[in-house]
Amino acid sequence: MATKSLKAREKDLANTNRQMEILNGSLFESGELPFFRDKLSATGHGALRPRALEILQINVGYMCNQVCEHCHVDAGPDRKEIMTRETMEECLKVIRTTGAHTLDLTGGAPEMNPNFRWFVEQAAEAGIRDFIVRSNLTIIRANKKYYDLPEFFAKHGVHVVSSLPHYTRGKTDKQRGDGVFDKSIKALQELNRVGYGMPGSALQLDLVYNPSGAFLPGDQQALERDFKKALKEDFGIEFNSLFTITNLPIARFLDYLIASENYEEYMTALVDAYNPEAVNSVMCTNTISVSWDGWLYDCDFNQMLGLKVNNSVQHIRDFQETLLENREIVISQHCYGCTAGAGSSCQGAVT
Repeated sequence: MATKSLKAREKDLANTNRQMEILNGSLFESGELPFFRDKLSATGHGALRPRALEILQINVGYMCNQVCEHCHVDAGPDRKEIMTRETMEECLKVIRTTGAHTLDLTGGAPEMNPNFRWFVEQAAEAGIRDFIVRSNLTIIRANKKYYDLPEFFAKHGVHVVSSLPHYTRGKTDKQRGDGVFDKSIKALQELNRVGYGMPGSALQLDLVYNPSGAFLPGDQQALERDFKKALKEDFGIEFNSLFTITNLPIARFLDYLIASENYEEYMTALVDAYNPEAVNSVMCTNTISVSWDGWLYDCDFNQMLGLKVNNSVQHIRDFQETLLENREIVISQHCYGCTAGAGSSCQGAVT
């Protein structure tokens, strides 16, 4: 079982506490910006409560072959948090009995979990309607042991959702590191080769766009058209849909905002762009997020801030869907990121 040293746990707790202090800090305490809970109230929304559970999102570990500037998971090669098979078996029990129709595997690079393929095989047999794996693409070209991932995904009907910061080399490599763009393009071509994203194919391939700086994403449909045109013309690549996701002010992106002196400006932009219509469709209302060690959260952003579900059921081994349906969703100022503009979720814009 993956465990962390006391020193590492203390460091993580200190970092989480620091981030929460920043999120609840002077901008909001002074009244310069309204707390998210007050904004909800002012726009006719009470406490956020869940709808029927549709998506079970499972983070199988923070280890990753990349270290991206905007990563809200703070993932990287040095992260040792890995979901064990024992915890995966607890997840499988829930997958077989829950009302959720979508399983969403994420990381880090989820493929780096040593039990990843076993888990995919077992979960696929459970008959989930939409089985998502969030791949960073470069993992497919990182090592020979991953070269057959496109075939493996296709065999089990996996819906592949992959991050691609931009359709140009310069902007992608600036955000993710030298060589990432070329490896990503090669991986997309390999996915196309086995049928992913191709016209008439049932194999779904979607891309994810995060802004590269302290600004909100543009129009999702317009960006999708641009990506499709450029990737098809330049590399012959096809894909199904593009999801735009707003960078939330947590983890590495919060560090970037502070270091670049953009934090106040960015938070103000999020608050000013608050869209009450987006509140009704934020992902925390139909999703449960499971951490690598089995704890339950309303979303993976709350997971990174250590904000467990507000319920007597807080671990996957104790999962009771009926009890979880009666909880109040835990919120903080980072929630402005999911309700700004067209809204944001792991499935893209929500309005």
